[in-house]
Amino acid sequence: MKNISVAIMAAGLGTRMKSSIPKVLHTISGFEMLYLIIKEAKLISDDVHVIIYHQAELIKEKMSHYFDDIHFILQDHQNFPGTGGAIRGINAKHERLLVLNGDMPLLQAKVMYNFMHYDADIVMSAFTCKEPFGYGRVIMDENHTVAKIVEEKDADEEEKKVTSVNAGVYLFKTSFLADNLPKLTNNNAQKEYYITDLVSLTSNVKAISVSEETFMGVNSKYHLSIAENLMQDRIKKTFMEKGVLMRLPQTIYIESDVEMEGECILENGVSLLKGAKISHSHIKTNSIIEKSIIKDSSIGPMARIRPDSVIENSHIGNFVEVKKSTLNGVKAGHLSYLGDTLIDEGTNIGCGTITCNYDGKGKYKTIIGKNVFVGSDTQLVAPVTIEDDVIIASGTTVTKNIPKGSLAINREPLKIIPDFFYKFFGKK
Repeated sequence: MKNISVAIMAAGLGTRMKSSIPKVLHTISGFEMLYLIIKEAKLISDDVHVIIYHQAELIKEKMSHYFDDIHFILQDHQNFPGTGGAIRGINAKHERLLVLNGDMPLLQAKVMYNFMHYDADIVMSAFTCKEPFGYGRVIMDENHTVAKIVEEKDADEEEKKVTSVNAGVYLFKTSFLADNLPKLTNNNAQKEYYITDLVSLTSNVKAISVSEETFMGVNSKYHLSIAENLMQDRIKKTFMEKGVLMRLPQTIYIESDVEMEGECILENGVSLLKGAKISHSHIKTNSIIEKSIIKDSSIGPMARIRPDSVIENSHIGNFVEVKKSTLNGVKAGHLSYLGDTLIDEGTNIGCGTITCNYDGKGKYKTIIGKNVFVGSDTQLVAPVTIEDDVIIASGTTVTKNIPKGSLAINREPLKIIPDFFYKFFGKK
């Protein structure tokens, strides 16, 4: 841990999102934006504060699922609105306070470290923008010593021509904040207390140049889509550099906690969702894997592996759905549903097989042993156990346990009625 505290501003209304969901709880690659920034902040600090106001209890509840050592600060929005008011209630543990925004999901800890290289009352972030409309302008000299920051609504015509804009992240000496936060006023167009006005209270301000992409704020669902694409590029690049082969990677979706090892292959249209762990496997076109473990197996095309499944040394074919099941050395070629199932090695699941695991009240398990041949169009009504070396004939409905070495069959004898077609429809 570094000698630094972190404050994350998450109190805004987020009106441009046009959503009942708080802005910072919208997701990027499977996780809330606020979660992503807290996760990175905790890599550099043991003292993380989150300032909340709009839908504060919901934000606190969601983040408490992930973190149990975060300080939540409720902003006094009535008396101290704005970014300057947001940080008034923070009791920082360390000598410096890094102020971040909860809508910056692409910011990483390794970039946050760059702020610590400077010894100034304020170290702020800035980037050059060809179209700076809407941004606060950073007025500084050639040595990146900052004179002031002017918000768009308060800038004059000359200041609006400046292309160096405020990226919205600051590192403050906490002693400077203690002395100067009480000096802020709300004499501006918005009647808010601006954190940017602190710059005018000291001559010891440095600006560091940052990447616009990394520091982008998400203020609308369009911005959300841009951030999603950038995050996906980052995730996929990391995996490909580790040896994962992706065909048409722009069509693949991978959430940010997915794990892959070995020489995996992902074909076009694959989705790997939260909690998926893939090892030495081939995931074929348009398959979906959710919170499951896949080892030394091929999945798809167009298969769906639902949460809490473990599949090893198996082949899962097209239009097969697996849910909360463990398969080891199994072939299920096509058009089957395997839910709440334990299947052992050497077993073949025929086309159209269904485990009937739900009776309207509860879920029940199907256990299938080794070297079982399940014929097409079979229904396995759980709870049921199929022991080793069993053959289940096509079209069978299994409602009781089948002992080792048996044939299970319950088809009715085929009846053939001569000339029935003509009797039914009439002769032509």
